[in-house]
Amino acid sequence: MSINLGQIAALLKGEIIGDPQCTITGIAPIEQALEGQITLAEKGSGLKRINMTQASAVIVPQGFTDSQHNLIQVANPRVAFAMMLDHFNPATAPAKGRHPAAVIGKDCILGQDIAVAAGVIIGDRVSLGDRVILHPNVVIGDNVTIGDDTIVYPNASILERCVVGHRVIINAGSVIGSDGFGFVFNQGCHYKIPQIGIVQIDDDVEIGANNTIDRATIGKTWIKTGVKLDNQVHIAHNVVIGEHAIIVGQVGIAGSTTIGRHVIIAGQAGVGGHLTIGNEVTIGPQAAVAQSVPDKQIVSGTTLAMPHGLWLRLQKVLPDLPNLSKKLNRLEKQVSRLIINKSHES
Repeated sequence: MSINLGQIAALLKGEIIGDPQCTITGIAPIEQALEGQITLAEKGSGLKRINMTQASAVIVPQGFTDSQHNLIQVANPRVAFAMMLDHFNPATAPAKGRHPAAVIGKDCILGQDIAVAAGVIIGDRVSLGDRVILHPNVVIGDNVTIGDDTIVYPNASILERCVVGHRVIINAGSVIGSDGFGFVFNQGCHYKIPQIGIVQIDDDVEIGANNTIDRATIGKTWIKTGVKLDNQVHIAHNVVIGEHAIIVGQVGIAGSTTIGRHVIIAGQAGVGGHLTIGNEVTIGPQAAVAQSVPDKQIVSGTTLAMPHGLWLRLQKVLPDLPNLSKKLNRLEKQVSRLIINKSHES
């Protein structure tokens, strides 16, 4: 696969400095790129190393000209680099149509140009949009609806009645619509509460590998437009995640919590149930969030989440706590002696 810089500039809506006929056959990191490849120098150290690369062309920010290489100036170099990765490494997909080893139930509506791979099982009354891709061993339950251009990777399951939007990516091993964890203690036993709701996933959501998104007890667990979930994330029943939130690996969110728009939750954080996390909140790694958080706050801490500034001050104090404890004990003894002496004098 090859493309010249003029074509790349048109694709990226960028400006060329250099030879528009230069042929590019691949993409590589700046330290490893060779002649015929294009690379990225986004800022800082990358721009400083630009003349050390052997790449034939470099994607750079607008206004940058200080280089002996062919340049493509763009508004957002990282987005442009991602587009080049897509161009040179197009995603593989099963052949269009239905594989003979797939099982499709009755009364299904199948869109145009779909790909259903070997081992796929589709229940009854399922609706698949146009250009949907189901990789091997995907399971789709009864009455599921999936929108156009959605991709479901191997061994993922979308269980009964769940709704998935357009351009959604569900990575391998994820389960959409597993039972919510609902029990009531009765006469010494845990009585199971039926989980009769659904999961709704809106457009342009990406769900990582081995995620578990529980169906609602009643109503819906709702993943809104543009949300990105990393691998091994657990979303409990009746959780609502707002538009364009980012949830990093191994995060757990307990039931009936609402997450706002543009929230970032870092790895291994845990968010308690029945809370409200405001818009544009950032939650640090391993934080334990046990109370609601207002809009635009940053909270962190590996024990109990607190205002980020307070947590930073606490980190300065923690290493000196043993010495502070000794000083405090010594001061308490001195005060006790002073009190005793004072009482004797009186």
